[in-house]
Amino acid sequence: MKKTIGIIGGMGPLATCDLYQKIIEVTKAHSDQEHIRVCIDGNTEIPDRTEAILHGGKDPLPEMVRSAVRLESMGADVLIMPCNTAHYFYKEILPFVKIPFLNMLEETADAAARMGIKKAGLLATDGTVKSEVYKKAFDKQEIPLEIPTEEEQKSVMELIYDGVKAGNDELDTGKFEQVMNNLLSRGAQILILGCTELPVAFKKWKFSQPALDPTLVLASRAVQYLKVEVKDKMKY
Repeated sequence: MKKTIGIIGGMGPLATCDLYQKIIEVTKAHSDQEHIRVCIDGNTEIPDRTEAILHGGKDPLPEMVRSAVRLESMGADVLIMPCNTAHYFYKEILPFVKIPFLNMLEETADAAARMGIKKAGLLATDGTVKSEVYKKAFDKQEIPLEIPTEEEQKSVMELIYDGVKAGNDELDTGKFEQVMNNLLSRGAQILILGCTELPVAFKKWKFSQPALDPTLVLASRAVQYLKVEVKDKMKY
């Protein structure tokens, strides 16, 4: 019987679509039937993760658990979650499911290590940066992370929330591009797109800075986890 990937989605909807598209794109398939079965719970009831982590906002954990359990009951063999900030709650979700649950941050750190990266720059939400969930994953690989200054971080959040999440194609991206260039000038060899809205932004505004896309890493690792072949250029 064909194995199934379960996606805890809705954080946000475009990022969920981006992950599903990348699962399709990385899979080496020549027909519909050779692709992996995917179940998606686009749960837009999950409260904002950064708001919960930093400002005492509504706890997103109950809804994330509901999605995980729902996907397992639908026949998912492995879970993935296209939201970096949500991985702050990753270990709290694990006890509620019996199936494997891949960690996007750890998979990304592993990929960076295999690429030979010695220092990376982190682009992410305030919640992801301040909770240090990426730092912990990269510390395991002994790869230091350069993070934006407080002022630079405002431009990152503006792009994520006022640009991608708001569907605003007219946003001035100049300040965000300067942040990326600053991180690279401070020694980062590559930029970690540590918010799942950022790969969407890179595609939308055609940024050219060297970047590692955790969404693509997760798609590749999930497909390989189910023993399905991926295209060589997308193998992590």
